[in-house]
Amino acid sequence: MDALTTQQILDANLKDWRKMPEALHARFNTATFIAGMEFVNAVGMAAEEAFHHPDVKLTYGHVDFKLVSHDLGNSITQHDIDMARRISQIAHEMGIMSDSSALTVVELALDSADRATIGPFWAALLSGSAEALNDYDVNDVNDQVPLLWFQDTETHETPRQRFHLDVWVPHDARDARIKAALAAGGTMVDESQAPAFVVLADPEGNRACICTMLER
Repeated sequence: MDALTTQQILDANLKDWRKMPEALHARFNTATFIAGMEFVNAVGMAAEEAFHHPDVKLTYGHVDFKLVSHDLGNSITQHDIDMARRISQIAHEMGIMSDSSALTVVELALDSADRATIGPFWAALLSGSAEALNDYDVNDVNDQVPLLWFQDTETHETPRQRFHLDVWVPHDARDARIKAALAAGGTMVDESQAPAFVVLADPEGNRACICTMLER
Protein backbone atom coordinates (compact mmCIF):
# COMPACT_ATOMS: atom_id res chain seq x y z
CA MET A 1 0.00 0.00 0.00
CA ASP A 2 1.42 3.38 -1.03
CA ALA A 3 2.17 6.32 1.21
CA LEU A 4 -0.38 9.11 0.89
CA THR A 5 0.47 12.69 0.05
CA THR A 6 -0.56 15.59 2.24
CA GLN A 7 -3.22 16.56 -0.28
CA GLN A 8 -4.63 13.04 -0.37
CA ILE A 9 -4.88 13.11 3.42
CA LEU A 10 -6.64 16.47 3.33
CA ASP A 11 -8.99 15.19 0.64
CA ALA A 12 -9.95 12.29 2.93
CA ASN A 13 -11.75 14.93 5.04
CA LEU A 14 -11.02 13.39 8.43
CA LYS A 15 -12.97 15.68 10.73
CA ASP A 16 -11.34 14.53 13.95
CA TRP A 17 -7.79 13.94 12.72
CA ARG A 18 -4.84 16.11 11.71
CA LYS A 19 -1.59 15.21 10.00
CA MET A 20 1.31 16.34 12.15
CA PRO A 21 4.87 14.99 12.51
CA GLU A 22 5.15 11.34 11.56
CA ALA A 23 1.47 10.44 11.95
CA LEU A 24 -2.22 11.26 12.05
CA HIS A 25 -3.12 12.67 15.46
CA ALA A 26 -6.45 13.00 17.27
CA ARG A 27 -7.66 13.90 20.75
CA PHE A 28 -11.03 12.81 22.13
CA ASN A 29 -12.43 14.32 25.32
CA THR A 30 -13.93 11.89 27.83
CA ALA A 31 -16.02 12.81 30.86
CA THR A 32 -14.34 10.35 33.22
CA PHE A 33 -11.33 8.07 33.36
CA ILE A 34 -13.62 5.05 33.19
CA ALA A 35 -15.25 6.43 30.03
CA GLY A 36 -11.80 6.79 28.54
CA MET A 37 -10.95 3.19 29.40
CA GLU A 38 -14.16 1.94 27.81
CA PHE A 39 -13.41 3.97 24.68
CA VAL A 40 -9.86 2.61 24.48
CA ASN A 41 -11.12 -0.95 24.94
CA ALA A 42 -13.62 -0.52 22.11
CA VAL A 43 -10.93 0.90 19.85
CA GLY A 44 -8.63 -1.95 20.83
CA MET A 45 -11.16 -4.53 19.69
CA ALA A 46 -11.59 -2.72 16.36
CA ALA A 47 -7.82 -2.47 15.94
CA GLU A 48 -7.45 -6.19 16.48
CA GLU A 49 -10.10 -6.88 13.86
CA ALA A 50 -8.35 -4.58 11.39
CA PHE A 51 -4.88 -5.74 12.46
CA HIS A 52 -3.78 -2.11 12.52
CA HIS A 53 -3.04 -0.63 15.92
CA PRO A 54 -2.84 3.04 16.94
CA ASP A 55 -0.57 4.44 19.62
CA VAL A 56 -2.78 5.43 22.56
CA LYS A 57 -2.33 7.78 25.51
CA LEU A 58 -5.09 7.62 28.12
CA THR A 59 -5.30 10.31 30.79
CA TYR A 60 -8.06 11.76 32.91
CA GLY A 61 -10.29 13.78 30.62
CA HIS A 62 -9.03 12.76 27.21
CA VAL A 63 -7.55 10.06 24.99
CA ASP A 64 -4.87 10.80 22.38
CA PHE A 65 -4.34 8.60 19.34
CA LYS A 66 -1.54 8.44 16.79
CA LEU A 67 -1.78 6.45 13.56
CA VAL A 68 1.06 5.57 11.19
CA SER A 69 2.04 2.56 9.09
CA HIS A 70 5.30 1.45 10.72
CA ASP A 71 5.74 -1.41 8.25
CA LEU A 72 5.88 1.07 5.36
CA GLY A 73 8.59 3.39 6.60
CA ASN A 74 6.38 5.27 9.07
CA SER A 75 4.20 6.55 6.24
CA ILE A 76 0.51 7.39 6.35
CA THR A 77 -1.44 4.97 4.17
CA GLN A 78 -5.04 4.05 3.46
CA HIS A 79 -4.85 1.65 6.42
CA ASP A 80 -4.44 4.69 8.69
CA ILE A 81 -7.27 6.58 7.01
CA ASP A 82 -9.60 3.59 7.43
CA MET A 83 -8.64 3.10 11.08
CA ALA A 84 -9.05 6.81 11.79
CA ARG A 85 -12.58 6.69 10.40
CA ARG A 86 -13.36 3.61 12.49
CA ILE A 87 -12.12 5.28 15.68
CA SER A 88 -14.19 8.37 14.91
CA GLN A 89 -17.22 6.16 14.33
CA ILE A 90 -16.72 4.49 17.73
CA ALA A 91 -16.37 7.89 19.40
CA HIS A 92 -19.57 9.12 17.75
CA GLU A 93 -21.48 6.02 18.87
CA MET A 94 -20.25 6.58 22.45
CA GLY A 95 -21.07 10.29 22.42
CA ILE A 96 -17.40 11.31 22.66
CA MET A 97 -16.28 14.54 21.00
CA SER A 98 -12.89 15.31 19.46
CA ASP A 99 -10.79 18.43 20.10
CA SER A 100 -8.28 18.93 17.32
CA SER A 101 -7.45 22.47 18.49
CA ALA A 102 -5.70 20.99 21.53
CA LEU A 103 -3.20 18.99 19.47
CA THR A 104 0.44 20.05 19.75
CA VAL A 105 3.69 18.23 18.98
CA VAL A 106 7.00 19.74 20.10
CA GLU A 107 10.36 18.92 18.51
CA LEU A 108 13.78 20.24 19.51
CA ALA A 109 16.08 21.70 16.87
CA LEU A 110 19.80 22.30 17.41
CA ASP A 111 21.97 24.30 15.00
CA SER A 112 25.26 22.51 14.45
CA ALA A 113 28.18 22.64 12.03
CA ASP A 114 29.23 19.13 13.05
CA ARG A 115 26.29 16.93 13.95
CA ALA A 116 28.38 13.76 13.57
CA THR A 117 30.48 14.85 16.53
CA ILE A 118 27.82 16.16 18.88
CA GLY A 119 25.00 13.83 17.80
CA PRO A 120 26.09 10.76 19.80
CA PHE A 121 26.27 12.84 23.00
CA TRP A 122 22.71 14.10 22.64
CA ALA A 123 21.46 10.66 21.66
CA ALA A 124 23.02 9.11 24.76
CA LEU A 125 21.85 11.94 27.01
CA LEU A 126 18.24 11.84 25.85
CA SER A 127 17.72 8.14 25.26
CA GLY A 128 20.51 6.33 27.07
CA SER A 129 22.13 5.09 23.85
CA ALA A 130 24.24 6.78 21.18
CA GLU A 131 22.62 4.40 18.71
CA ALA A 132 19.44 6.50 18.88
CA LEU A 133 21.14 8.91 16.46
CA ASN A 134 19.83 8.46 12.91
CA ASP A 135 21.59 10.92 10.62
CA TYR A 136 19.79 14.19 11.39
CA ASP A 137 17.53 12.92 14.19
CA VAL A 138 17.69 11.60 17.73
CA ASN A 139 14.51 9.59 18.15
CA ASP A 140 13.78 7.96 21.51
CA VAL A 141 12.17 4.58 20.81
CA ASN A 142 10.75 4.66 24.36
CA ASP A 143 8.79 7.81 23.49
CA GLN A 144 9.86 9.67 26.63
CA VAL A 145 11.45 12.79 25.13
CA PRO A 146 10.73 14.94 22.07
CA LEU A 147 12.51 14.24 18.82
CA LEU A 148 15.73 16.25 18.47
CA TRP A 149 16.94 17.14 14.99
CA PHE A 150 20.12 18.86 13.87
CA GLN A 151 19.92 21.85 11.58
CA ASP A 152 23.03 22.37 9.48
CA THR A 153 24.73 25.70 10.04
CA GLU A 154 28.09 27.33 9.43
CA THR A 155 30.67 27.37 12.20
CA HIS A 156 30.20 30.44 14.38
CA GLU A 157 32.17 31.72 17.34
CA THR A 158 29.95 34.56 18.51
CA PRO A 159 27.28 33.63 21.08
CA ARG A 160 23.90 32.96 19.54
CA GLN A 161 20.85 30.84 20.10
CA ARG A 162 21.51 27.30 18.93
CA PHE A 163 18.44 25.52 20.30
CA HIS A 164 14.91 26.33 19.21
CA LEU A 165 11.55 24.62 19.52
CA ASP A 166 9.50 23.47 16.56
CA VAL A 167 5.91 23.66 17.75
CA TRP A 168 3.66 21.67 15.41
CA VAL A 169 -0.02 22.55 15.41
CA PRO A 170 -2.98 21.51 13.22
CA HIS A 171 -2.99 23.57 10.03
CA ASP A 172 -6.38 25.03 10.91
CA ALA A 173 -5.17 26.07 14.39
CA ARG A 174 -2.08 27.87 13.10
CA ASP A 175 -3.44 31.42 12.93
CA ALA A 176 -4.94 31.27 16.42
CA ARG A 177 -1.67 29.99 17.90
CA ILE A 178 0.36 32.72 16.21
CA LYS A 179 -2.12 35.36 17.34
CA ALA A 180 -1.92 34.12 20.93
CA ALA A 181 1.89 34.16 20.92
CA LEU A 182 2.04 37.67 19.46
CA ALA A 183 -0.55 38.95 21.94
CA ALA A 184 1.55 37.53 24.77
CA GLY A 185 4.55 39.71 23.84
CA GLY A 186 6.06 37.84 20.90
CA THR A 187 7.19 39.26 17.60
CA MET A 188 7.11 37.87 14.08
CA VAL A 189 10.68 37.33 12.85
CA ASP A 190 10.11 35.58 9.53
CA GLU A 191 6.99 34.40 7.73
CA SER A 192 8.53 33.88 4.30
CA GLN A 193 8.07 30.09 4.57
CA ALA A 194 4.44 30.21 5.71
CA PRO A 195 2.32 28.15 6.00
CA ALA A 196 5.00 25.45 6.42
CA PHE A 197 6.51 27.41 9.30
CA VAL A 198 6.95 30.89 10.73
CA VAL A 199 9.63 32.11 13.13
CA LEU A 200 8.57 33.95 16.28
CA ALA A 201 10.64 35.48 19.09
CA ASP A 202 9.93 36.22 22.73
CA PRO A 203 10.67 39.69 24.22
CA GLU A 204 14.30 38.65 24.87
CA GLY A 205 14.84 37.42 21.33
CA ASN A 206 14.64 33.66 21.89
CA ARG A 207 13.15 32.08 18.80
CA ALA A 208 10.72 29.26 18.05
CA CYS A 209 8.94 28.01 14.95
CA ILE A 210 5.24 27.30 14.56
CA CYS A 211 4.97 24.52 11.98
CA THR A 212 2.20 22.89 9.97
CA MET A 213 2.07 20.11 7.39
CA LEU A 214 1.08 22.47 4.56
CA GLU A 215 3.32 23.13 1.53
CA ARG A 216 6.08 20.72 2.53
